[in-house]
Amino acid sequence: MKNKEQLSRNEEITQKFLLLVDRYIADLLEKKIEKQLSTSDFANSLHLAPRHLSNTLKLTLNISPCEVIEKRIIDEVKTLLIQTDSSIADISHQFAYRDTTNFIKFFKGIVGVTPLQFRKREMNVGNQD
Repeated sequence: MKNKEQLSRNEEITQKFLLLVDRYIADLLEKKIEKQLSTSDFANSLHLAPRHLSNTLKLTLNISPCEVIEKRIIDEVKTLLIQTDSSIADISHQFAYRDTTNFIKFFKGIVGVTPLQFRKREMNVGNQD
């Protein structure tokens, strides 16, 4: 019975974390928050130790809290790059990057191309349809 209860608790923590991440992204987009949050910030909001949150997400999602946050940010950035004409600097500031260069490095490190290269590639794909 304990395993089932533990699994249920882990799933509950995971769902609450994912909701917090969604709210964080929405707050960034709506300019309600202008700073980057860490795994510790999310853990504190859930009244958990950062290590407990990390271990729980690795069990339920097989990735770290940081990876979840990065993936959500990248997904939103990609959407903005495709659907808006916002500058890379504006998008980077929207996601609480004070230095656009660091934002470009972050994006390229995950996606493999710079935000501008991504936008140009997606525009070319869209024009071929």
